[in-house]
Amino acid sequence: MKKILVIEDEPPVRANIVDLLEFEDFEVVSAENGFLGALWAQEHLPDLIICDVMMPEINGYEVLHALHQDPMTATIPFIFLTAMADKADIRHGIEQGADDYLTKPFSADELLGAIATRLAKHETVMQQYNQEHQRTIALQQQLHELEQYIDSKDELLEDFQQKLHRVVSKLNLALHLLKKIPQGMPQERCLKLLQTICVDEIALFNKMPALENFISSENTNVLHQFHLVDDDPN
Repeated sequence: MKKILVIEDEPPVRANIVDLLEFEDFEVVSAENGFLGALWAQEHLPDLIICDVMMPEINGYEVLHALHQDPMTATIPFIFLTAMADKADIRHGIEQGADDYLTKPFSADELLGAIATRLAKHETVMQQYNQEHQRTIALQQQLHELEQYIDSKDELLEDFQQKLHRVVSKLNLALHLLKKIPQGMPQERCLKLLQTICVDEIALFNKMPALENFISSENTNVLHQFHLVDDDPN
């Protein structure tokens, strides 16, 4: 059941609106002035507000301005009621953020039609907001997973580079020693070093499948999505 707040200082008008809305199965909260109306809006968080413009203490424009300062009430659909039919007044209300403007006297059909239109529009906007919110959550999750992927990739590549550097250093040392050994002298030391290098190279090759997993099509698609890799290999 949708909840509607009616802010109207004229008791007969307020009573007629409340009776009509309750007959149409709306939950209704009413206030006889703008000060109470602003308080009830923050307390009850209605689905829609119907508010008179000309009221004592706080007028309708001031109520609307106050509600727009609070994120909890800023997006509530707001319909102004007024005895002023001047276009400048209507334009002023719309510029202040009102969703609709009904001039007194108005019919029950006019009021119910305006309410139905504003509730439907607000429902559409909220659905779009929720969809965007869910999309944002999904993107944040993807970014989190991407950060974890990048951290793991960097650690693996750093480890791979360090071990490859050690292998190359040992290989250079072995080649240097081989050049220094006189012909006919024993070469066991160099052979042992070369055997160690071979073992290290085998270990590095064994790490290649893990490295290749980081370059899977799924991970590549994620990188493309966030424009972290160039689509054109050239």
